[in-house]
Amino acid sequence: MKKLLYVILDGLGDRPIPELDGRTPLEAADTPHLNRLVAQGRQGTVISVGKGIAPESDVAVMAILGYDPLRYHAGRGPLEALGAGLPFKDGDVALRGNFTTVGEGWEIVDRRVGRSLQAEEARELAAALNREMTLASSPARAVTQSTVGYRCAVVLYPTEGKLSANISNTDPAYARMQGLGVAKSDFANLVEECRALDDSPEAWMAAELVNEYTRKCREILDGHPVNQRRRERGQPPANLILLRDAGDHLPDAPSIRERFGIEFGCFVEMPVERGIAHLLQMAIIEVPPSAGDREPAYRQWAQRAIEEIKRHEGLYLHLKGPDEPGHDGDYEGKRDVITLIDRAFFGTLLPKIDMGETIIAVTADHATPCSLRGHSADPVPLLVSGGGVQPDGTKTFSEREAEKGDIGMLLGVDIMPMLARLAKKER
Repeated sequence: MKKLLYVILDGLGDRPIPELDGRTPLEAADTPHLNRLVAQGRQGTVISVGKGIAPESDVAVMAILGYDPLRYHAGRGPLEALGAGLPFKDGDVALRGNFTTVGEGWEIVDRRVGRSLQAEEARELAAALNREMTLASSPARAVTQSTVGYRCAVVLYPTEGKLSANISNTDPAYARMQGLGVAKSDFANLVEECRALDDSPEAWMAAELVNEYTRKCREILDGHPVNQRRRERGQPPANLILLRDAGDHLPDAPSIRERFGIEFGCFVEMPVERGIAHLLQMAIIEVPPSAGDREPAYRQWAQRAIEEIKRHEGLYLHLKGPDEPGHDGDYEGKRDVITLIDRAFFGTLLPKIDMGETIIAVTADHATPCSLRGHSADPVPLLVSGGGVQPDGTKTFSEREAEKGDIGMLLGVDIMPMLARLAKKER
């Protein structure tokens, strides 16, 4: 069996940008190493989850790993809790949270606290919530765990009975569609009230607890010394947590080895991706965070991949780089980080890989167009190369060139079955 390297460039897909002469950030980036893979391989496009669905990352990642989210998904919250190391059992309710800046009333001023919240600040704020938060609307306690940057996980633990996750978000930027978290293209910048989505007592109790948590969260955080110091430095305060994607159980999913016959190691940074790795029983390989000084980090990721591919049948690598500038509308930053990934990661990796015995697939979990500053339902490019794959004549790795490739258009759940067949195919 051939080795399999499955590389996800988070939020890679985009739309033509006038300031880039009508090119996407990927088309405008300098990507000689990726283009070399294209010259030796095939391309196609991928609709991550379904037409018209702008998926959140957890839904999209489950899909591109070959698990239908409608069957194998129970909300992002439990995956975040699992990835953050929080205990969780059926009947608890876990949610993904964003430390956020709110102003007058419930207006959202900055949903990511200017991306400037430091790890120690987030830990202090979470500790204050865990110390001071008492919930009276129902017998339950809340635990808040800071994770990466402005991100956190919140779990509601009922002291009697169970809670239901069939509740709405307080984060207005995301909705639930058939139980899946999806990004909204149009929304008011106001914190929303959590609502029960059915008439069960468990859902009503969960919604009341979320609303009480939200009110008391603001009371505790607004005057906290961390936020006093942030205001003195001219930084936005982290004075609320927006909540979304509740879940009350973990899905019963077979391991990726059981499903596809390939044992995977994975390189992941975000708690939700770590949660998915735990759920699917992939071995988590610790790598340095790629934020900050990205170039040496990407080179270390590549060097680690060169070493680890010898120990595993496949590697799943999730590089966060392109997504954040997409959310920030920073098309130049997105172009530049794609260029950096090509130079530092692929430039280090490819000379050390036996392409005759290795299948390399490169795609994205979803598009994050700079013009939208959020996820979209746009198709993303897929590149498959090495291991005897026959070239299809496409020349560059890009959204429009991928449309010409002979793989055609796939759904996210179709990628892993195709890669598993290629990895097991005899020459």
